[in-house]
Amino acid sequence: MSQPPPVRSSPFATDVFKLVTGTTVAQFIAVLASPILTRLYGPEAFGFFAIFLSITGIIGVIACMRYELAIMLPENDQDAINLLGLSLVMVGFITVLTGVGLFLSGGVILALLQAPGLAPYLWLVPLFVCVSGIFLALNYWNSRTRHFGRLSVARVTSAVTTTGAQLSAGFAGHATGASLIGASLAGSVIATGVLGGQIWRDDRSLIKKSVSLQGMLSGLKRYKKFPLIDSSSALLNTFSWQLPVLLLSGFFSPVIVGFYALGMRVLHAPMNLIGGAIAQVFFQRAAEARRDGTLGKLVEDVFRSLVLIGLFPLLVLTVIGGDIFIVVFGEVWQEAGMYIQILGIWTFIWFISSPLSTLYIVLEKQDFGFKYNIANLITRLGSLIAGGIMGNVYIALILFAISGIVVYGYLCLSMMKFSGVSWSAVKRIVLSNLILFAPVGCLLLGLKVLDIKPIILVGVACLAAILYYMYIIRTDTQFQMVLNQFELLKYVKKESVEK
Repeated sequence: MSQPPPVRSSPFATDVFKLVTGTTVAQFIAVLASPILTRLYGPEAFGFFAIFLSITGIIGVIACMRYELAIMLPENDQDAINLLGLSLVMVGFITVLTGVGLFLSGGVILALLQAPGLAPYLWLVPLFVCVSGIFLALNYWNSRTRHFGRLSVARVTSAVTTTGAQLSAGFAGHATGASLIGASLAGSVIATGVLGGQIWRDDRSLIKKSVSLQGMLSGLKRYKKFPLIDSSSALLNTFSWQLPVLLLSGFFSPVIVGFYALGMRVLHAPMNLIGGAIAQVFFQRAAEARRDGTLGKLVEDVFRSLVLIGLFPLLVLTVIGGDIFIVVFGEVWQEAGMYIQILGIWTFIWFISSPLSTLYIVLEKQDFGFKYNIANLITRLGSLIAGGIMGNVYIALILFAISGIVVYGYLCLSMMKFSGVSWSAVKRIVLSNLILFAPVGCLLLGLKVLDIKPIILVGVACLAAILYYMYIIRTDTQFQMVLNQFELLKYVKKESVEK
């Protein structure tokens, strides 16, 4: 009987810290390079890149037909490794299907998206789907064996390769959407190779001895609900997130998409990092708190911390987003900053509700989650189509933001209600932080009225943000308690000392 691969034993916080560290470094590399990239590449190049990623993202989410999720479930590693093999087989099937579909209808798709310039690079879509699908499958096997450090190495390697290739192409005079696409593909290929190489090095004995056609067919039947049910839900969610790129391209142009893509990258990168890390730990804490009867207190504390973290910077972006983008990315990107000003409050509501949305799983209200996803898709679709028909991108984004505020706001309030947090507590937390921001907001608005130079506005905003967070950390004891509860690094250091 084959020996299973060694499973690393480490605390929950240590595993999360490893994942967050890799993601943080990778995002830091991308953020550091952004001001240079935006001076090398124009909005149209970023627009073509965003459209390409939207197409591959929608297909890529079902590249393994969701069998990658099942890798975590079997009791023994022999069954799990056959699910890894099955996932890779599905990647090959979807890749071929994607190639055939694009060969038959690629021209129609690009015509609808008003992106004929992507035609010479459409053949890269199946390749991109294949590489991302393989990485997805390997990622879940890696999670099963709890070698989370591997994933951090792969993510950092991908970021270094992608960013280095994009900068090299730009400085060499090839600052096009094709260069951004090619560099991203190169980063994905190398990251997948790094992760795959490490897995093959450690687990090849199990792979050779255990993977079989019979084992994969058994997994195919045992976990058939994943492709039949979960793939639809995943497509719905991914399509909902990609709608703005696709519809803005269809109604307007890749240039508009480029402005939107950079804006969302700036908004969502730090929010995803912080919110994602909190969500991973909150999910586990919430399950315990429900059993202990302390869920309401935990949810209220986390909600308050999310407001303290997110409200101030997102309101600053809402007030002077255009000026920030002029200073950081160059004057040509002021339009992207205007989009951020429109979407800032929506992003704040999303930032709060995203970690809290795990509550409907903890509270076993999956039907609510499904209805919410349907409502989110319909309202996004309606708002963007309405703005597109009017021929005004600002109206499209305003309607999109309003619909998002309503839907995500309803989600957030529902989660608070389900967990026993009162509306008066929510109102008190939000209003107290709005009052805290008010002097800075009035100062920034006054400086804008006086037509102060953007660099001075940005300097004032940065100084205000530093003073704000110093004040919060030093004076807010409840915030300190929540930070200590969720702090990962201190826990990791403590564990390593005790060992």
